[in-house]
Formats: sequence, C-alpha cells, structure tokens
Amino acid sequence: MGKTIAIIPARGNSKRLPNKNIKLLGGLPLLVRSINYAIANSSIIDEVYVSTDSTSIKEIALQYGAKVIDRPTHLSGDLEPTVSAMKHVLITLEDVETIVLLQPTNPLRPKNLLEEAFKVFNNTENHSLFTVSRDYKKLGKIIDNQYQPFNYSIGYRSQDLEPLYYENGLLYITRASLIKENIIFNEKSIPFIVNHKFAEIDIDTQEDFDYAEFVLKNYNEE
Repeated sequence: MGKTIAIIPARGNSKRLPNKNIKLLGGLPLLVRSINYAIANSSIIDEVYVSTDSTSIKEIALQYGAKVIDRPTHLSGDLEPTVSAMKHVLITLEDVETIVLLQPTNPLRPKNLLEEAFKVFNNTENHSLFTVSRDYKKLGKIIDNQYQPFNYSIGYRSQDLEPLYYENGLLYITRASLIKENIIFNEKSIPFIVNHKFAEIDIDTQEDFDYAEFVLKNYNEE
C-alpha cells in the first residue's frame, strides 16, 4: 500500500498580496499553519511536502518540519494550475497512493476535519474528495439589465432557499493516479460539507488577511 502525503503549493511571487505565503498570521507564517495541520495529522499523513520556487519559503518550510520540492520556473506562473505542481512533486517520489492538498491561502481548518473527511474517503470507491460549504445568499443573474433570481423566488425567506454549495478550498483528498491525469477532483468526487467560519477564509488580498486575523482571534478549531 502506498504512502499518503500532504502537498502544500506555495509560490513566491504573489502579486495582489506580496509575500502572502510567509506573511505572519497570528505569529506564524501563513504556510506554516498548513504544515502544522499536516504534521498534527501524522496518523494519516506520512510525509509533508511544500512545492515552491522561493528560497525564503523553502527555508521556512524546512525550519517547520516539511520537506521541499523545488518548483521550476515554468510551473510557477500566475496561470499555471495547481495540478501541475502536484504532478511535479509525484515525479520525484515513489510509492505515493493518496495526496492531501492543503492550500496555504486557506490557513485555518477545524481540528478534526481531515480525520472525518479521510474516513469518508476511504469508505467509498471514489478517487477524490473536496470540501464544500452552503451559501445562504439570495443569488440571481442580470440579463438585459433585468434581475432574474437564480436560487429563489422573490419574496422567499432565506431559510427557504434552494441549497447551493461552494468549493471552500479547505482540503482536497485525491489518488495519485488522478493527478497523473491532470485531475484533482471532478464531477464524480465526494463533496464533504463543512459548516464552519474557517471555510469563509481564502486569502488573496489584504482585506482577506485582515478577516482571517479576526476569525483566528474569535473562533476556535472545534
């Protein structure tokens, strides 16, 4: 049986929030929160890898107990998909069966999330799982300058909305065989529902970062 590894992709050239992956959140560099989460789940995760093109990120990752795969420049551009970095990691490793993708921009996760999600993943024949959360907004489209409700009828109460969910990015679990086909998850993947304030955090801007600091101070990991 192959290993289960965590992959944390962390580029160095973020533009909207410079150096965001090493920016301190609650006293820890952002990517370290994902490293620590993986290490805390060592009963599931055999090894923790950070894929990066940055010397600074590499030094911090090694300092906090992760292994580092040096990502080549051609796989580090703004438009390069995450799956490319994951494939590159797998090229250098052997006997990997399962991958847990932890994005540093989603730094806060409920304590038992991976344990619960991994149990569901292992009890099905699906090859991948990803986390989702319900959106309670009244959504609509604007067509020809007219508003058309999408998930409700005008006058509905919020609690009567048709349930819609969004991919929250907290974690992904997938087989190495899928990654080799350029797939992290697809329509056949298991959606694992997470109802937690942490699921609202996805850091791309300073405003996102400020919100993460607020949530970190005011919500626990249970």
